[in-house]
Amino acid sequence: MNELIISLSDAEYAECADLADASGATPEELALAAVREHLRRERERVGTVAERLALLHAPLLKRLGE
Repeated sequence: MNELIISLSDAEYAECADLADASGATPEELALAAVREHLRRERERVGTVAERLALLHAPLLKRLGE
């Protein structure tokens, strides 16, 4: 497992700690969940764009593959 260290302002950390406490989690668990959700959305967005580009340029991609 890898570790990532991020710097938060006092206000950001306090907000994160308050939200984590209210949801029964630790600030670290809250941050990890946020990162995972962001990565999931970005994977989906990039996949959608790649699929659109592949369809748009399918004839060219086919010719390049020949």
